[in-house]
Parts: sequence; structure tokens; C-alpha cells
Amino acid sequence: MKAKIGFVTVSDRASRGEYEDLGGPSMVAWFERVLLSEWQAISRVIPDEQAGIEQTLKALADDEGCCLIVTTGGTGPAVRDVTPEATEAVCQKMMPGFGELMRQESLKFVPTAILSRQTAGIRGKSLIINLPGKPSAIDDCLNAVFPAVPYCIDLIEGPFLEADPAESKVFRPKKK
Repeated sequence: MKAKIGFVTVSDRASRGEYEDLGGPSMVAWFERVLLSEWQAISRVIPDEQAGIEQTLKALADDEGCCLIVTTGGTGPAVRDVTPEATEAVCQKMMPGFGELMRQESLKFVPTAILSRQTAGIRGKSLIINLPGKPSAIDDCLNAVFPAVPYCIDLIEGPFLEADPAESKVFRPKKK
């Protein structure tokens, strides 16, 4: 079974076509480099509107059957940054360790990483992860958290994701 992965760019300006979406393609390129499993990208570019973000996350999880949904944008302290609120509103379980690790990793590069409100959570059989908006920070954060992602997806009864060990050392407990 081909895994479906949702990619959501949250940006008023990119959704209006005022500038090129760099975050979404950066996320897709990371997965193209790392995943060995067959998978399909389902991409969306939407404005910074909480109701629209919630609707998009629900549709990707419930209707499209994405086992993983990654977002970029809307995680800062600005008035229109509401991606974490939308994520929390649609998830049954929050996974705060993802945000903690991403901030810790980002602090190695910029002191303003403490302003980021990235989070993650589970909706049904979908893991939703909020990433920062900057492409280099997307890579840094995915490199940090992805070793735990395939096992998390195993635990929520999603498809088996296999990564290139030269790109990401995925952790799964040894079977007894």
C-alpha cells in the first residue's frame, strides 16, 4: 500500500500567489531524499485562517487517509500565526516532544527559535507535525524528529515507512 503524506503550506501571501511557496517543495524534497517506501504527496497551499487550516488537516487525515501530515508556516507569535491552535483543535492526542526537540535543534542555529510554537499531534491514524517556514529550518527539524516518526505511525496503525539509513536512522524497538 502506498503511503499518503500531506504537505500544507500556511501562508497568506503564497496562497494568493504573491510569492513562490518554498516551504512546501522543501518538505516534499526532504521526503523524496529520505523515504525508500512508496508514497504519494498531497500538497495544499492555504491562507493563515484557523478554520481553513482545521478543515484542511481534517480533510487530509479523514478523507485522503494521510498517515503523516506536515505543515510549514504559521508557528510564530504574529497575530495571524494560528497553525498550532488549528492542529490542537483537530487532534485527539498531542505529542509535545516533537515541538520540544524541534525548538532545541533550531536553537543551535538561531536564538529566535524560542519564538516558535511548533507542535505535533494525532488525529485518528494520522500524525500531524508543524514545521517552521524557512526551508533550511524545515530540514533541520525533520532531521531531528524523523527517526521517531515511522515508529509513531506504526503505533497508530499506519503504513510501514522505510527510510534510507544513510539519510535518517529510524528507530524501531527490536522485536523479542
